[in-house]
Amino acid sequence: MRITIVTAVFNAQATIADALRSVADQSHPDIEHLVMDGGSTDGTIDAIQSSDCDRITLVREPDDGIYDALNKGILRATGEVVGLVHADDFFAHPDVIKQVAAAFSDPQVDAVYGDLDYVAATDTTRIIRHWKAGEYRPARLKWGWMPPHPTLFLRRRVFERHGLYDTRFRIAADYEAILRYFGKGGVRAVYLPEVLVKMRVGGESNRNLERIWTKSREDYAALRQNRVGGLPTLVAKNLSKLPQFFIRS
Repeated sequence: MRITIVTAVFNAQATIADALRSVADQSHPDIEHLVMDGGSTDGTIDAIQSSDCDRITLVREPDDGIYDALNKGILRATGEVVGLVHADDFFAHPDVIKQVAAAFSDPQVDAVYGDLDYVAATDTTRIIRHWKAGEYRPARLKWGWMPPHPTLFLRRRVFERHGLYDTRFRIAADYEAILRYFGKGGVRAVYLPEVLVKMRVGGESNRNLERIWTKSREDYAALRQNRVGGLPTLVAKNLSKLPQFFIRS
């Protein structure tokens, strides 16, 4: 089974090498890695080209933000399954894709996801938050549940049937897509109860108070657009993050 990994990057010289290496080190034999660069002006391109990872296809073209870049990568994907590795993230161990592929051996499975660790930007061995996703049940969507987006792998047919990321959402397009796929789309999902991805803190959605406010507004709009819930769901979604600071993997 070919699995395509899409990485959208823009000026991520300090972290992109870790992301690329974590894909290159995967034990699964058939991986396509599409790196979508939106016009980096720092040393990102040099870091990519010097990474010596033969699985990489580098695409350099302007985009309208991270979700537009991801959409372009998904449209280029040749794998049956598509996953993401953001420029600040990396796989937790070399057998992540192997385990994901095994879960997809059942042709009825549409989605596979797992747990995620938020780690310190300057010390990736230090865990800040541990996101234990748990099993998916449709009723959990109304309680603000979602799988950690960086751990989510989808069959390409999910995108073909239910659409790509809605780029009108600048920060919460991942949440909107998950509501659409898991809610309206009724995807059949498998949960792998272990950490699949490590994410450095300080991403786009939680960089500052303005970003947090914008994300909350977009989350609410996504809930209403997909008729999943409203303000109580948004409150529950935010409150569900609190235990992540006290639970360790």
